[in-house]
Amino acid sequence: MSLTQLTRNSAGTAVPRPLAALLLRPFSSSNDTTTLTIETSVPFTGHIIDPPSRSVDTTPKELLTFFRDMALMRRMEIAADSLYKAKMIRGFCHLYDGQEAVNVGMEAAITKKDNIITAYRDHCIFLARGGTLLEAFAELMGRRDGCSRGKGGSMHFYKKDSGFYGGHGIVGAQVPLGCGLAFAQKYLKEDHVTFALYGDGAANQGQLFEALNMAALWDLPAILVCENNHYGMGTAEWRAAKSPAYYKRGDYVPGLKVDGMDVLAVKQACKFAKDYVLKNGPIILEMDTYRYHGHSMSDPGSTYRTRDEISGIRQERDPIERVRKLILAHDLATDKELKDVEKEVRKEVDQAIAQAKESPMPDTKELYTNIYVNGLGAEVFGADRKELRMTLP
Repeated sequence: MSLTQLTRNSAGTAVPRPLAALLLRPFSSSNDTTTLTIETSVPFTGHIIDPPSRSVDTTPKELLTFFRDMALMRRMEIAADSLYKAKMIRGFCHLYDGQEAVNVGMEAAITKKDNIITAYRDHCIFLARGGTLLEAFAELMGRRDGCSRGKGGSMHFYKKDSGFYGGHGIVGAQVPLGCGLAFAQKYLKEDHVTFALYGDGAANQGQLFEALNMAALWDLPAILVCENNHYGMGTAEWRAAKSPAYYKRGDYVPGLKVDGMDVLAVKQACKFAKDYVLKNGPIILEMDTYRYHGHSMSDPGSTYRTRDEISGIRQERDPIERVRKLILAHDLATDKELKDVEKEVRKEVDQAIAQAKESPMPDTKELYTNIYVNGLGAEVFGADRKELRMTLP
């Protein structure tokens, strides 16, 4: 998975730009396709299933791509914070910084034929599915060039052509929809799966268990992913759930607990889960992760947890820093080269913001589109129903 353009090396291999320069450094001892086997930070924990191996195969190219993709996502979310404070972004806005390893690792294990559906913390997932920075920032600012034509905003990103079905504002409601997508895949005899993401705050929703029961009855290729960042809005998991071991919540459905701050662990778990559900039906993955921002931009994120807790996670478990250390340890790039990548990412984000600001607002006619099926001829009246205001297309 890559969010960058590709170039070609002398052997004809596709290499992400600007990572190409790193991969072709003359003093590098590793070819970009050399297999590296790295052990995950902590073991997987299984519920009524044997967990996968901790040894994960990767390549220099993949590690460098992981670094750039997560750095780009982090920078995008930090920029969104600034735009919100400048009132360029309105309404609700939920940021993903800290959790980048979940969707980057997931993308490394699947294809765009597999579906993903999530809640409102959706910006980075859209980017990982192949969306552009311009589409992301334009949508955040309610502009015409946004991925949902400026009508969805932060919580309703969407990219159907890459199997990304949103972006949903109702807590937990995306899980039954995700199981419906999995039902369609099985009905059509497709060899693909659906990942339905939800947070620990949604894990007690009744609709989640109803959907999971149906998925288990019909052996649907559904992977329920609990992104456990340990706080449902401002409520710690232990205050909201008698049993916060969410990977065990399926009872009769197998589960796996994963270090969601370790991109290689996420990749291994998602690959394992995809293989499993295609043969056996649903599974639950609990991603142990952490968000650095508050629940949303209206939440300072420091009234229910300490600043020491946040800084401790940054120092010990940050997903980008973990990959940086791996790259340096295997001499795949220098610290300066990685900092140069981060500078390029910053420029890329700044350019996209400038373009998004130039994008026009949606036409007023867009108020009436995507509501009724085209050609229905629905009529719009005034409050007293005497004056016909419009006939919808």
